[in-house]
Amino acid sequence: MDVLTTPLTAFSQYFSKSDYVLALPMILLTVFALGILMIDLMLPEEWKRLNALTALIGLGFSAAAVFRIHSLLGPEVSCIPGFFGTVVMDRFAVYFFYLFLVGAAVAVLMSVKYLEIERENHGEYYALILFSVIGMMAMACGYDIIMLFIGLELMALSTYVLVGFLRRDQRSNEAALKYLILGAFSSGIFAYGLSLFYGLTGSTNLGTIAQGLEKRISANPNDPVVIFALLAVSTGLLFKIAAVPFHQWAPDAYEGAPTAITGFMSVAVKSAAWALLLRMFLFGFYPLRALYVPMLIFVALATLTGGNLAAITQTNTKRLLAYSSIAHVGYMLLGLIASDGTSNTTGIKGIMFYLLVYTFMNLGAFAVIASLRRREIIGDDLDDLAGLYKKAPVEAVLMLIFLLSLAGIPPLAGFYGKYFIFLSLVETGHFALAGIAVLYAVVGLYYYLKMANAMFMREETTAEPVKSSPSMSLALAICAIGTIGIGLFPNVFIELVNWSMSGANAATIAQLMH
Repeated sequence: MDVLTTPLTAFSQYFSKSDYVLALPMILLTVFALGILMIDLMLPEEWKRLNALTALIGLGFSAAAVFRIHSLLGPEVSCIPGFFGTVVMDRFAVYFFYLFLVGAAVAVLMSVKYLEIERENHGEYYALILFSVIGMMAMACGYDIIMLFIGLELMALSTYVLVGFLRRDQRSNEAALKYLILGAFSSGIFAYGLSLFYGLTGSTNLGTIAQGLEKRISANPNDPVVIFALLAVSTGLLFKIAAVPFHQWAPDAYEGAPTAITGFMSVAVKSAAWALLLRMFLFGFYPLRALYVPMLIFVALATLTGGNLAAITQTNTKRLLAYSSIAHVGYMLLGLIASDGTSNTTGIKGIMFYLLVYTFMNLGAFAVIASLRRREIIGDDLDDLAGLYKKAPVEAVLMLIFLLSLAGIPPLAGFYGKYFIFLSLVETGHFALAGIAVLYAVVGLYYYLKMANAMFMREETTAEPVKSSPSMSLALAICAIGTIGIGLFPNVFIELVNWSMSGANAATIAQLMH
């Protein structure tokens, strides 16, 4: 009996019940992903839709586990550390967990009919989506650079395969190869920067790294090793959010990937990258704020300029939305510049709100593009939108709503995302940056209206009707309700953002860790 119980007792020293609860959302996703891979082997072709249903059930179970963690974070508990401090489950992480799960669920709904048309209806597609969400969750709740890097790579490796999932499509293969090569380089640079910070501070814990950097910077504010390490880590982080000049992969990857995956990458993958960036810049590297803010100002202006000007000339809708996505990164970077996360948090709240509304409006735009895919029509060219109002008036009106929201037109949800960013810039005296951001918002309106003009003013180029499947209609309905509902009732969601930020600071976590 002692032989049987001793290993369990020893194991319990490293894995407590609390750790199990914190890991439960990821454990459930792993079980369902593996289940899909096994069940898919036994399903005939006409039953492959069950894979999507299994994935949705898995996301639902994971959401229930996240809600359980949510319920534990009451007024007295701002965060729960676990796994010897490598994981911190705070309200910040839970907020992002919900975003990932919603983005993945809508992407699964968008994929059902699309994969059947492409004749690529395989179970591993949905399993990879679930595996990527597991990586995203590790990125959002990780408080140790090893945990953060493992999560990043799990998400990235899954996404590389998903981008190239259309094996018969040369564009998909080329996009996946480019994304893989550039992603591998950025991950290498990112890992090298992390190793330097470990060497400088002797720890992989973000809180300990912050304390070590504060001491080192106080002794030498321009320490060249610290600056080089910061540049290396920033390169990896800026690549993942597709900021200029590390954005080259995004247009090709967005164009070549299955349209549902393009939407998934544009919201969930980007939200995960932002969760990682905010976690590192506001927690681990906060003592270096005086060093990284000037760099971020340059990158934000370059990203706004490059994204908006490149989008004007695009005729492929997926590439246009890719450059639009790059431009939105520029706005969010301005929020990080204007907010330090302690004395002024408006900009950080603006980023969090922006990511919420962006999930619905951008996924909705890609859902409309995905619905245009027919047997002989790819549906991602501007000409494919021509005359859409006559063939599919509901899809055309919804697309107009999503585009106006992306442009920041009130009372739609996108207006409030930009509003909080601009407000944070004005509050902190960055009037020039606020003026430039408003100017580029006008430029963005131009290329969004170019798509609207094609739908409502141009004659249709093909008479083939657009037929929406039930799953695609549900995906569009969710995105439309989110885009319009957040715009009409913003206070409910602003309170949610405020809740996610309460207790989300390095001092609170450090107090609990010791």
